[in-house]
Amino acid sequence: MAVLKTVPHAVSVESYIKGLSEKRQEETKVLINMMSAITGEKPVMWGTSMVGFGKTHLVYESGREIDYFLIGFAARQRALTIYLSIEVNKRVFDQLGKHTKGVGCLYINQLSDVDFDELKNICEESVQTLKKHS
Repeated sequence: MAVLKTVPHAVSVESYIKGLSEKRQEETKVLINMMSAITGEKPVMWGTSMVGFGKTHLVYESGREIDYFLIGFAARQRALTIYLSIEVNKRVFDQLGKHTKGVGCLYINQLSDVDFDELKNICEESVQTLKKHS
């Protein structure tokens, strides 16, 4: 089995943020404040480009098990990637605004494209869903 690369790293979140464009730095700080408030956890780098909060143990239908963060994000050049529970991400986010989705990811070009209160609600629901299952 392959070694999971998405594990906590000693790299500082601050150094990750400094490597981003000024606009992404601002958006990242907003996401950090929101996700810290939701989880009560400090941000930790998972891998080289994902900022995660808290920790949970996931068991997939296939039987695969991993330790992962409760909620997190990556500030990519093209979009902000918000990592949600797969269960919550299956919902339709009618009230959110401009976004696209992957299996467990929500992609937002920029925070100004979405309703921030709705994003916060979605993130809170995702964290609560993962806490129920862990």
